Amino acid sequence: MVPEEVNFVVCQLFALLAAIWFRIYLRSSKTSSFIRHVVATLLGLYLALFCFGWYALHFLVQSGISYCIMIIIGVENMHKYCFVFALGYLTVCQITRVYIFDYGQYSADFSGPMMIITQKITSLAYEIHDGMFRKDEELTPSQRGLAVRRMPSLLEYLSYNCNFMGILAGPLCSYKDYITFIEGRSYHMTQSGEDGKEEIQYEKTEPSPNIAVTQKLLVCGLSLLFHLTVSKTLPVQYNIDEHFQATASWPTKVIYLYVSLLAARPKYYFAWTLADAINNAAGFGFRGYDKNGAARWDLISNLRIQQIEMSTSFKMFLDNWNIQTALWLKRVCYERASFSPTIQTFFLSAIWHGVYPGYYLTFLTGVLMTLAARAMRSNIRHYFMEPPQLKLFYDVITWIVTQIAISYTVVPFVLLSIKPSFMFYSSWYYCLHIAGILVLLLLPVKKTQRGRNTHEKIQLSRSKKFDEQENSLGQNSFSTTNNVCNQNQEIASRHSSLKQ
Repeated sequence: MVPEEVNFVVCQLFALLAAIWFRIYLRSSKTSSFIRHVVATLLGLYLALFCFGWYALHFLVQSGISYCIMIIIGVENMHKYCFVFALGYLTVCQITRVYIFDYGQYSADFSGPMMIITQKITSLAYEIHDGMFRKDEELTPSQRGLAVRRMPSLLEYLSYNCNFMGILAGPLCSYKDYITFIEGRSYHMTQSGEDGKEEIQYEKTEPSPNIAVTQKLLVCGLSLLFHLTVSKTLPVQYNIDEHFQATASWPTKVIYLYVSLLAARPKYYFAWTLADAINNAAGFGFRGYDKNGAARWDLISNLRIQQIEMSTSFKMFLDNWNIQTALWLKRVCYERASFSPTIQTFFLSAIWHGVYPGYYLTFLTGVLMTLAARAMRSNIRHYFMEPPQLKLFYDVITWIVTQIAISYTVVPFVLLSIKPSFMFYSSWYYCLHIAGILVLLLLPVKKTQRGRNTHEKIQLSRSKKFDEQENSLGQNSFSTTNNVCNQNQEIASRHSSLKQ
């Protein structure tokens, strides 16, 4: 590990200890929200200063100017101005870091936390716009559940953007969920009164996150061990090695492509799972109980490793990888786009990730792969649902194709530069690009209506269907204790939107 990565890990371990202290000694039942906000913000700024030095001032500048825009512009148009400013400021910082300081380095740079802050600034701006300007009937169920009905104070705003639990690696959370946690309403339940209309609030015993934190730290340890041992021996760059390209057979190239990208993922598993554990250790991330009465601590989880590695479709991989960023893209772009929502969403994702050319190659390829996979699924999948043996055969084939397609797509994301990326694609004769184009040309694509009423009906119907399926499987429903229904609709909306 390079010194910057060691510095990041040390700061995150300190944040973990601080989170345990925060939950035990500053619990909401004994401490005011004001104190919890102040402590969370000061600890976050201290970690940022320790990790990035005076570059951490960018966090305050970006957040401060965005807050001024909110106050000055007003609720009607502030979401547009905040979006342009926050994303533009992030892009300028990424350009200076990449092309002036350290091109090609994966060090823990100050633009990483700014990516999360940018998500928070833009998400909150849209949520305030939805809650204080738009009418309820104009909103989708997910937008209605996340809408913010009053302007946050400066302290609340800074606490949300710069708290110690998420300033270094996130993950993104909604403003309402964060304020609910700080104010100690995560464990307040509601039930109907005797007349069926009156809602009575009562407080449930605060569940312990110890088991969830321990399990996630174990995943972190295994991921870090894998990264420090296996990952180093299987570099993605070897895919473009001239000797390897000249001598390796096609099966060898395919297998090494998959294995090398598989080995590149544990560092993300480590960073995101540790960030999730830190939030849980502070008491944040609880979203109710499953059907067996066990506490669930995955409200802001950023990935589901088993589903990622067993993905049988491009969509399934995207649904379970960097979950909170996918939700952000859906909330601020996909469901608000007036045309070509898939293309706009991938383009925004590329801009947000940074200015390396490899990012744009990956996301342009991702658009093609997503559209082609959608066309294949809608035209072919229904022929393989029965009998079970045929469905199993279909799942095996689609798993193989999906893993190869994902690996092929993200190679430029790892290589970063134009020349090595095109070297890789040319060594594969652009075969998957050509296959994707042929699929789109030859197979009919079902058109979808994107009118607001139709779109909302689709969301509601699929939300019910998704919830029924989820209840039977006992997995993957997003909800906070005080707003279970809205969060279930949020994740269902995301699934249905990406499938369109």
